[in-house]
Amino acid sequence: MIKKESTLFRDAFGNLHFIKRFLIFTFGCISYNRYNGFSQLQLKGTELLRDLPDKKVLFVSNHQTYFADVFAMFHVFCSVKNGFINSVRNPIYLLNPKVNIYYVADKKTMNKGFLTKLFTYSGGITVNRIWKKIGDNKIDRSISEIARMGIALNDGWLITFPQGTTQAFAPGRRGIVHVIRKYKPIVVPIVIDGFQKAYDKVGIKIKKKGVLKKMRFKQPIQLDLKKDTTDNIMEKIMDAIEQSPKYYRKNNSS
Repeated sequence: MIKKESTLFRDAFGNLHFIKRFLIFTFGCISYNRYNGFSQLQLKGTELLRDLPDKKVLFVSNHQTYFADVFAMFHVFCSVKNGFINSVRNPIYLLNPKVNIYYVADKKTMNKGFLTKLFTYSGGITVNRIWKKIGDNKIDRSISEIARMGIALNDGWLITFPQGTTQAFAPGRRGIVHVIRKYKPIVVPIVIDGFQKAYDKVGIKIKKKGVLKKMRFKQPIQLDLKKDTTDNIMEKIMDAIEQSPKYYRKNNSS
């Protein structure tokens, strides 16, 4: 049974905080050199995170690997929580992690083994990559999955990848608009680059060392949920994460 409120010892889904802290610390230590050793992570805009509320913040990002992107974001959020801006160089932040971070992940991927189940425990909100029709719109989330995302938002920060794939410039899936309309979070765009060159698709194996990875946080997207249509909101999101047609043309121009 899903719990709707976090407590001192458990998150909103009943996961124990001390286990989440241990997992974030362990995964953080293992992955630290990926962002500060043989490869570097260049950060911009993390000062914007200091002014965000502790709950009801939705991060939307392009997606390049299954896990390396999320690991990097966990490093960044924990670092900012401990007062470090645009840097993940001081691993002391892993001793005081931000535990109310959640991320949307494909259920099939997260059920492949013991390791991925640990990843899920650390904050994964698993969903099926399915299409479901509601009214005149097709969305890629079931009602129960949207509710789980709402529970995560009501407890903290939620990371989601609107494209639902690591393929660059793939169209966004409009289910995220349904979540935004229902729970009205602050929507913060993130643009990442370099992860696909550095890691395999899963984000565990290293393909190439010395790749400069980039992560840029932007100002929250201004949305008028009463006037903006679903298509308008989706266009704003895709433009903000630089995956819209104009960025495709720019990227492929000679």
